[in-house]
Amino acid sequence: MKGLADLLLLGNPLLYQAAKPVEQAELNLVKTWVSDLHNTMEEIRARYHFGRGIAAPQLGIMKRLIYINIHKPMVMINPELTYLSPELFDVWDDCMCFPNLLVKVKRHRSLTIQFKDENWNDQTLDAANDLSELIQHEYDHLQGILCTMRAIDEKSFGWRK
Repeated sequence: MKGLADLLLLGNPLLYQAAKPVEQAELNLVKTWVSDLHNTMEEIRARYHFGRGIAAPQLGIMKRLIYINIHKPMVMINPELTYLSPELFDVWDDCMCFPNLLVKVKRHRSLTIQFKDENWNDQTLDAANDLSELIQHEYDHLQGILCTMRAIDEKSFGWRK
């Protein structure tokens, strides 16, 4: 079982690599991966008091898998962004891979994402504001992009209080 000790930290080369699609034949592994993502997120919440979502590459699982748990768990397998609004907003982004650092980035106000759920059914989700920002952050992890790479400028960094 993976957990906080397995979380990749800023600078780990795997964080900058694009993840590979989950194959339908790997569906039996998804439950284990989701359990590992859930456990890690719960440990982050207990220690740092934040955490709404996590992407598989953050644990070195180089697969296109996102786990979000705000009010209820949601699993996104092989997500694809199909719409990004032209309207942007600024947000102080945080990341479990560097839990005390905040990074000011621009995110799209709303989006549409298509993905497979944990039962391999096609899903489409429209998201706005906080959920849109979260999905973009986690989706970036699947592309090998960290919010530090999206900083608005060189002054867009701060420490969590």
